[in-house]
Amino acid sequence: MRTFDEDLFRKGLEKRKETLGAEYVEKSFENADDLTRGFQEAMTAWCWGFGWGDEAIEPKTRSMMNLAMLGALGKMHEWEIHCRGALNNGVTKEEIRAIVHVVAIYCGVPQAHECFRVARKVLDEAGL
Repeated sequence: MRTFDEDLFRKGLEKRKETLGAEYVEKSFENADDLTRGFQEAMTAWCWGFGWGDEAIEPKTRSMMNLAMLGALGKMHEWEIHCRGALNNGVTKEEIRAIVHVVAIYCGVPQAHECFRVARKVLDEAGL
């Protein structure tokens, strides 16, 4: 029994694949087990269906917001995933640089240094 709206799940699955890539999302579900499957489904419905599915904010802007928030929180694994997604949503190398500058101003230079380290890895992988 699912504890979320099936339409939000389908919408979220589409949005999640558009941003993070179908291969990544499908692998996340393939690797889910009895402990994590419900979370994967609920997170897809809530975060991606309800959150990313709200079209008041375009995906590029939402990606930029995510990078700033995840950078501020120091969630570098998620920052890396969303940095790739931001590129998929049209965020440029220069915009990523500017976002990390904001992280430095409001969250500190050490955190910005971590964001730049991860950004360099992602940008190198993307050939940018």
